[in-house]
Amino acid sequence: MSNFITKDFEPCSAAAWKQKIQVDLKGVDYNEALLTKTNEGITIKPFYHLDEFEKLNIPATNDDFKICENVYITFEKETQKRAEEIINRGAHAIKFIAKNEFNIDELFENLLGKDIEFHFQFEFISEKFISALASTLKNETVFYNVDIIGNLAKTGNWYSSFNNDFDIVKKLISTNTLLSVNANIYQNAGANTVQQVAYTLAHANEYLTKFGGETATNIQFNFAIGSNYFFEISKIRAFKYLLNLVLQKYNTSVQAKIYAEPTLRNKTLYDYNVNLLRTTTESMSAILGGATTIANTPYDVLFHNSNEFGDRIARNQLLVLREESYFSNAQHIASDSYYIEAITKQIAEKALLIFKEIEQSGGFLHQLKKGTIQRKIRENAQKERGQFNEGKLVLLGTNKYPNELDKMKDNLDINPFLKHNPQKTLIIPILAKRLADKLELKRLKDEA
Repeated sequence: MSNFITKDFEPCSAAAWKQKIQVDLKGVDYNEALLTKTNEGITIKPFYHLDEFEKLNIPATNDDFKICENVYITFEKETQKRAEEIINRGAHAIKFIAKNEFNIDELFENLLGKDIEFHFQFEFISEKFISALASTLKNETVFYNVDIIGNLAKTGNWYSSFNNDFDIVKKLISTNTLLSVNANIYQNAGANTVQQVAYTLAHANEYLTKFGGETATNIQFNFAIGSNYFFEISKIRAFKYLLNLVLQKYNTSVQAKIYAEPTLRNKTLYDYNVNLLRTTTESMSAILGGATTIANTPYDVLFHNSNEFGDRIARNQLLVLREESYFSNAQHIASDSYYIEAITKQIAEKALLIFKEIEQSGGFLHQLKKGTIQRKIRENAQKERGQFNEGKLVLLGTNKYPNELDKMKDNLDINPFLKHNPQKTLIIPILAKRLADKLELKRLKDEA
């Protein structure tokens, strides 16, 4: 048998590769033809080589990711039964979304002691209620996701006031995993990858400055994941690296708890089945980046109320990835990839520069109050909108290869478009904006 497959190839340097490429280009400029500049100012090269490889020290995630599903709290008994059903069908975590206080005992009847993560998304803040909830769930793994700065960024107002909100957090801070940093706000509004990492870091540093470096173990970081596959893997890795770089100032380090979900920014109303492909690759990016908990987004989330079919498909996408597609404990796969390591390094370097600028200018809260963060996100969102309109940023089935026979006017259970009621706010709120919304509005109006 020939040993052609097994014998070593002669080594080839990066310079030799580039020289060969330049010969094949026949006079075309290498930089113009093969180097790509992204909106973040990152340069993508045609090849990556060991000669230029530099590995960052990124904390590894030891455990496999948890599959989470969102549940809105309506009637406690019904919500409790729904949660039981989700657990029985393979979820390892439940995220309860609560607009108001609820009956704790009714909701958690038959749910305790099942080795399930409980996550919360509160649209209010109450020291008394969260204390009671923490008492009931003292033997469970719980993430309360209190983010008073995130609420300010998203709504433009504190829950009550700066002093009162921080005072409540101070009283509750000993509660395990009380805080969160909702980075999804920035992604869904149109921030680029570098901005997301920088703003999340600066956002977190406000809590670290106020409550001490040990607070880092008490924070969950919630990221929205977009469709730029390798950049999204690198985004999570770059953040984990930078977080521990910043924590060196506080003489501590953490293995960051990362909660990830697909972004809504690129989801579409027309040709909505493509959303299944988008959320699958976005979930894959989250896994390979090292997210600890992942909640998938149903393909019909824009226009249907929560329903059994959409929720089941979303959950099964993650189950197939974890159990049948070799993505169980797969976060190590991204390590030592020349390309991913190079992109991670560039994101980290650029995000660190922005973070330092924010800190030198008075900190994240100061920049929010001045409107600087909002302006920077808006500028990038407008750039992406222009690229979408020109067809350079593609959403398949929407601005490329649309199905003109696709009709949606009679298929809308909910309004898929942002409703913003102008009201007096302390700061300019950071609002989610989908790329396809204006085009979809026009198509709906033009439907016969």
